[in-house]
Amino acid sequence: MSPRSNMNKRLSESEIDQLVIAQTEDDTAWEPPVRVQRAALATLALPAELAARAAFLAQLHRTASVEDWLRRVIQERVELEEAAFVGIKRSLATQAT
Repeated sequence: MSPRSNMNKRLSESEIDQLVIAQTEDDTAWEPPVRVQRAALATLALPAELAARAAFLAQLHRTASVEDWLRRVIQERVELEEAAFVGIKRSLATQAT
């Protein structure tokens, strides 16, 4: 089966595995390697009092680090805000009809 005809047909995982194994020694079958760099971490400045309160709450929740606790809190808050936004948007759309 030619590579061109494979594009039009959905391959199963075992068929993909067989194709990859068959092409392992053929350097022309592979694209050049992709280089990926990790994105720089974002920094966030907090007032000392707020940082101390966050550290206390991270210990209270037995989180490994303040950074982990803050990441979890921010993620939960973002998900909550997104859900609220979708709910408001949906209610405005139903009111408009």
